[in-house]
Amino acid sequence: MVKLWPWIFLLLPALAQTEIPFWHAMDGPAGRLLSQFAQEFNARQARYRVLPQYAGDYREAETKLVAALRAGTGPVLFQAELSFFPRLVGEGRALALDPYLSLDRGFVEDLFEPAWNYGVVEGRRYGLPFNTSTPVLFYNLDAFRAKGLKAPRNWKEFEETARALTSRQAKGFIFVTDPQAWLFEAMVTSRGGSLVKEGGPNLTAKEALEALGMLHRLNRAGALSVRSLAEATFAQLDFVRTKGMMVMASIANWPAAENFSFAFALGVAPVPREEGGKVPMGGAQLVVLRGASEAQVRGAVEFWQYLMEPKNVARWVQASYYVPVRKSALPLLEGFYRENPFRKVAFEQVAYAQERPRLPQFSAWAAVLAEALEKSLKGGVPPERALEEAQRKAEALR
Repeated sequence: MVKLWPWIFLLLPALAQTEIPFWHAMDGPAGRLLSQFAQEFNARQARYRVLPQYAGDYREAETKLVAALRAGTGPVLFQAELSFFPRLVGEGRALALDPYLSLDRGFVEDLFEPAWNYGVVEGRRYGLPFNTSTPVLFYNLDAFRAKGLKAPRNWKEFEETARALTSRQAKGFIFVTDPQAWLFEAMVTSRGGSLVKEGGPNLTAKEALEALGMLHRLNRAGALSVRSLAEATFAQLDFVRTKGMMVMASIANWPAAENFSFAFALGVAPVPREEGGKVPMGGAQLVVLRGASEAQVRGAVEFWQYLMEPKNVARWVQASYYVPVRKSALPLLEGFYRENPFRKVAFEQVAYAQERPRLPQFSAWAAVLAEALEKSLKGGVPPERALEEAQRKAEALR
């Protein structure tokens, strides 16, 4: 029996490891790198073992999480899309992380403020920044050059450009009515408006009516193609096959687009914007779910700190095209951005990016708005009536 004791001691570190199930919504190159990050983190220390699992896209992951929490199961660490994050906090599902964070001032100041600030709700930190994006305008650079056009800087120029690019074979603009209404929100905030006012829905804001009115005019002129999120693949194909010349999407959609064979040069521009306008930040925060053990919380925070190492932030940006969340990662990305300056467009918008509303009800309001946009643009409901109906429904959800 004595001869067995050395083997028992060798096994103890492995037996004592704290497992940290981590559900995320990243596939493709970003998902593969996330698995690699977990492997590296697990190999460099013996206390924690992060177990990443792809849970589907944001909506699928959220549905899966809600079902798991009702059943009393679920992960320790969850990648919460920004409109879903406040709901987790509001329902008491997310754990406040302030007692577990001991970050020096230099580290905090190195983080870009919009991403860092978003994790705080009512003075307490529930979220840790990870993947951050801004919406951008993808366009057919060859078509622009052929017509002597430049990327539109404001919405008047955008509308003119969309009409100029329209032909019998192609629409000037493809609009996707995503369930988070993020792209429409960008059309509102970039005009200086907001979908929330005094803690309530503000779906009939002047800027919202202007944005939907513009889309209606383009639709009537035959310059608009409208797709729901379920038709996102068709939207991509329309763009790749030159049936649509411009499309708004997250910069993080670029790696997926590269799976297609483009017959034209791809251009990327900032979201058209009026003076003083903002763009809504996209992406997700990492959340530790209530019920995690003390050791699991500490391990999840340590894993996040590993992800935040400048070299890892740079690796993440190059795999996913998300915006870097740390300033010290920028020198490591100079070559990546120099190789194709369009890659830097989303990052350059950080200067006028703003956090999405941190209200538990906002994701439900956004879903109601997305439904109204589709009814209006596909069903012909007048903009004012569609937005008024959405406002009434949103108010009833409060």
